[in-house]
Amino acid sequence: MTTNGLEIAIIGMAGRFPGAKNIDEYWQNIQNGIESIRPLTDEYLLSQGVDKTSLEHPQYVKAGAVLDNVELFDADFFGFSPREAEILDPQQRIFLECAQEAIETAGYNPQTYQGLIGVYGGAGMNGYLFNLYSNPNIRKSVSNYQLFLASDKDFLTTRVSYKLNLSGPSVDVQTACSTSLVAVHIACQSLLSGECDIALAGGVAISKQLGYLYQEGGIYSPDGHCRAFDANAKGTVSGSGVGIVVLKRLEDALNDGDSIDAVIKGSAINNDGAFKVSYTSPSIDAQAKVIRAAQLIAEVEPETISYIEAHGTGTALGDPIEISALTQVFGINYQKNSCGIGSVKTNIGHLDTAAGIASLIKAVLALKYKQIPPSLNFEQP
Repeated sequence: MTTNGLEIAIIGMAGRFPGAKNIDEYWQNIQNGIESIRPLTDEYLLSQGVDKTSLEHPQYVKAGAVLDNVELFDADFFGFSPREAEILDPQQRIFLECAQEAIETAGYNPQTYQGLIGVYGGAGMNGYLFNLYSNPNIRKSVSNYQLFLASDKDFLTTRVSYKLNLSGPSVDVQTACSTSLVAVHIACQSLLSGECDIALAGGVAISKQLGYLYQEGGIYSPDGHCRAFDANAKGTVSGSGVGIVVLKRLEDALNDGDSIDAVIKGSAINNDGAFKVSYTSPSIDAQAKVIRAAQLIAEVEPETISYIEAHGTGTALGDPIEISALTQVFGINYQKNSCGIGSVKTNIGHLDTAAGIASLIKAVLALKYKQIPPSLNFEQP
């Protein structure tokens, strides 16, 4: 591999995804083509507060990509009192546990490491806060300030830095479903500028999986299955998950004898601006520009790329735009060479703020195990 001094090594990973309590189970599910979007029973949905009238609607889709054991948390290990743990957003609990796990997989102890370790990440909307405010016992026993500290997104990364004794930059990133990949990009820039020596980067999204009322032309699938890039693609399914990667400058990782899972040769971010159909729709030209920018930074030619882990939401609007943008960048070489394309959303649904990191970890594992895993529910483009 030729290097230009801008490469970032991925030296550790941790994650929990629908149907997978760790990275190994995640890969086994992806490798074996397992769809972790599950049907939800009426009994379960009623117990979660969904009204019977909604469940009887012919277009109510009873499916979701559930993250198991979100109620579990090793409070003692991190020095939380029972009440502190009780009011802490489950997203922040699990992100903290995964940060600890990720740094362990990289082989480092933050208590003894001499360098600076940064944290970059973002969380989804905190639905747990509604539970806290509706519980009179909690409302009477804790102050609004305590609830604020336990609930607000702004404290996701700094809580990790505090509990794990990390003294590098600690930055919350919130850019909707691109959050976790933007966090990775900013972490890479921070490493290259010397702001930190190791960086943790990722995202978390945990929400109740209650099914949904299908609306034609909307983002959600009519039958609870995601068909990325398929002719019958009509939407995605929401899911919950968390993922974190541990990053280090490649030169330092090689010098320190770190175990390297993959190398980030380049990354780029931009925004669509106003030249698109609507606020929530993507832009072909803007996507093409950011893909081309990442390739230029990485000094990688399109014809050398053999696989793309795409956003691939399985929507009638988004998928064609993504393919059009890729075709624009790859140009004539797109016709000459074979390049695989896939989307992990067919396995685990759309993880909101954790969607990007789920895709990155899948791509890293595909490289590590030298296998392009199947994309599910695909019949014809």
